Amino acid sequence: MQELDDDFILRRAAISDQEKIWEILQQAIQRRKNDGSNQWQDGYPNSETAIIDIQNKVGFVLEKNNEIAGYAAIIFDVEPAYENIEGKWLSEGEYAVIHRVAISEKFLGQGIATELFLKIEDFVKSNQVMSIKVDTNFDNIQMLKILDKLEYSYCGEVHFRGSPRKAFEKILT
Repeated sequence: MQELDDDFILRRAAISDQEKIWEILQQAIQRRKNDGSNQWQDGYPNSETAIIDIQNKVGFVLEKNNEIAGYAAIIFDVEPAYENIEGKWLSEGEYAVIHRVAISEKFLGQGIATELFLKIEDFVKSNQVMSIKVDTNFDNIQMLKILDKLEYSYCGEVHFRGSPRKAFEKILT
């Protein structure tokens, strides 16, 4: 596994970050649309999503040189949609969930999503949790490539917000 770049900092999002987070989410929504995906094309996520994430202390930003390059929600709680998997998770204990991963247009093609996941993995381990679960749309090719590259295991299908999603888990070591 590659060594983490010290130029990147993962930190909890502040309310002052909300506008930039929403801008990054909007860019990601448009990219999904341009790719022909139906993921995130139904009004979710929206500007309130980032505010709620920040208020719930689950919103995180990845900064490079004091500029927000990416966003993700990291949730240390049971994801109800994951309780009914068509397949089997690798583990049954505590886990962190990653939702709403988005990278700024300015930082595309620089491996930022990979760095974001690596920083999240370290953060999750620092909280003594050794499993990450994540889902994505069947047609989100970029996310599927990242999950494959970082050795997340395909575990089956979950239904999230009424749509089938590919579900993955990684046991952290």
